[in-house]
Order: sequence, then C-alpha cells, then structure tokens
Amino acid sequence: MTKAKRAPAIELVDISTLSEQDWHIWRSKGIGGSDLAAIMGLSPWATCRDIYYKKVGVVGALDKEADKVNWVAKEVGHLLEPLVAKIFEFKTGLKPFAVRKMFAHPIYPYMIANLDYMIILPDGRRAILECKTTNHHAKDKWDDDAVPVNYELQCRHYMAVMDIDVVYIACLMGNNEADFVWRRIDRNLAYEEDIIATEVDFWQNNVVARVEPQYTEDSDLVLQSIRNHFGYGNKDADEVMLAPGWVDSLLEYERLKAEKSKLEKEAEAIKDRMTLTQALIVEEMGVSCKATCKGDDVVFTITNNPILRDNVDKDGLKAKYPAAFDEFIVKKPSTPRFTVKRAKAKAS
Repeated sequence: MTKAKRAPAIELVDISTLSEQDWHIWRSKGIGGSDLAAIMGLSPWATCRDIYYKKVGVVGALDKEADKVNWVAKEVGHLLEPLVAKIFEFKTGLKPFAVRKMFAHPIYPYMIANLDYMIILPDGRRAILECKTTNHHAKDKWDDDAVPVNYELQCRHYMAVMDIDVVYIACLMGNNEADFVWRRIDRNLAYEEDIIATEVDFWQNNVVARVEPQYTEDSDLVLQSIRNHFGYGNKDADEVMLAPGWVDSLLEYERLKAEKSKLEKEAEAIKDRMTLTQALIVEEMGVSCKATCKGDDVVFTITNNPILRDNVDKDGLKAKYPAAFDEFIVKKPSTPRFTVKRAKAKAS
C-alpha cells in the first residue's frame, strides 16, 4: 500500500556536474515531476506511452525533430528562471536559493525530483519554488487563482518526493511586472497517495514489465505520438493487409465521415446566410469602418476594419532572385492524407 508522509528524500547526484547526455540518463532512471501529467493522461504535450518509451530507451523516428521545434521555448524558460525567482522575491519577500541536485523518494526510488529553487519559510520550514514562463495565450489558465493541472501535478510530485508541505509556483507571461503570477500549493496527503499509486503502477506494470500503456488521450495527441514514433510514411514500404477485425472500425469511420460531411454542409449553409447579412450591412456602411444600431433593449456596435498582412510573392521572388528562392524554400513532409475508400468485393 502506498504511503505519503515519510522520511526525507535521498540525494542522488549534483546535476551541476552532469553533461546534458548524463542528465537525460539519470532522468530515464525514474519518473520526474514533468512526467506525471502525461502518465495520468492530463498532459497537453505528451501521452503516457511517450513517457514509457523514454524510460525504456525507445527513440522515436521524429523525436529529435520534435525537440528542435520547441528548443527556443525551452531555452528561454531555462534562461529566465533566475529572473522569475527574482521577481517572486520582490513580490513576496521570500528569498529563494537554487538547488542543483537530483533527489529520490526513499521508499519509491524511481520517483525523482529536479528542483528549481527552495525557500526557508518564516517558521523555519522548507518550501519549494517552481519557476515557469509562458505567453499571453496561456494567461487564462491562471485565472481565478488557478494553476494549470500539469503544473499542479508536477508540484505535488515534488512534495511527495521531498516530504515538503508547501510549493510556490511562479510564472512570467510577458516582459513586465504585470505579466507575473504566483500561487501557493499546500500538500494534500490523500491526493498524494493517489499520485504515488499511479506512479508505482506505471513503473512496475509498464516500465519494469515492458508493457506499453494503452492510448487514452486526446486523438490529436495520440496521432502525433504515433507519428513521432514511426516517422514519415514510406511509399516504397510493403502494403499492409489488415485483419478482418478492422472492418467494423472502417465501417464506423465511413459513417462518421458521412455524418461530418452532412454537418459541414449545414454549417456552410449557415455561414452563407451570415455572409449575406454581413454583405447587406457592409453595403449600408459604405466606406465607414464603424456603425451603431440601437433597438428597444439592445445596442450593437459593428466594425469593419481592414487588415493588412505581409505576404511573400513567391513567383516574383523566384523570378528575380532564383538562387535565394532555391536556398530558402524548404519542402517538408506535411500531415499525411489519410483516406478510406470502399472497394468492390471480388467474386469468389
């Protein structure tokens, strides 16, 4: 039976002395805080199977390419950690200090933690500070004193590993003080026991047993995980003969496709009616970009502002600067076009 409250964490290694490769090797030996949301099916970025592959050493065909896509955001987050900690100190009066060590749970040593900062509270207790950076598009996830669920789970994982009762999480969402938020998360031992049970189950029944977890996440995330694992399609590969058991799934796919087509036609008809109404109003407005319409108990403000965008004239660029066009226009594989067509059954 899993337990929450227990002895202090075990210090594994000073990560300031590790190369990036060695750090990844240490990370693969256990479950880190950022892994937990994916294991619980609550990550916006990864599936449980993605984490499984990392722990058993399976490298997907597109994993390195996927890392390149996000490398700038990751680097910015790393470089701004000291700034986030400094703003937190200014806002709260609590002084963080960096911790460059990897820790492990003393009972479940595959539960590991890499902390950003720690704090000594006025009552002498230790607390953790987790530093984040994001953009304004994610600002609403912090509304009403909320913490994004994947970050909350990371913090609760750290509490479990470190046997610490308080975690502060601070996030910078822009380049000024108004774009900064911080939250306090207090320990919940009942919730923590559920988290520990989930991590124990994943490590023992998936990682150690070498059993791939089933996909249960959002369909787009699952499809991206599969593509990262297998890579791009190869037209020279042999045709695959699916088992007859797939027929029901393909019939369902056909039905859903037809239903989607019907709904899209209905949506298109609604859109046409909206466009006609818009056209009549724009005609009435003429060259004006703003109008007001008052009814008995309602007032509408209508705007019709032009939007100018920078577009590249590819034909002109190719004609005038063919060498530059050939150098910088890169063709990359796009999302594969998945089709299902019904073929006539051959007479036996």
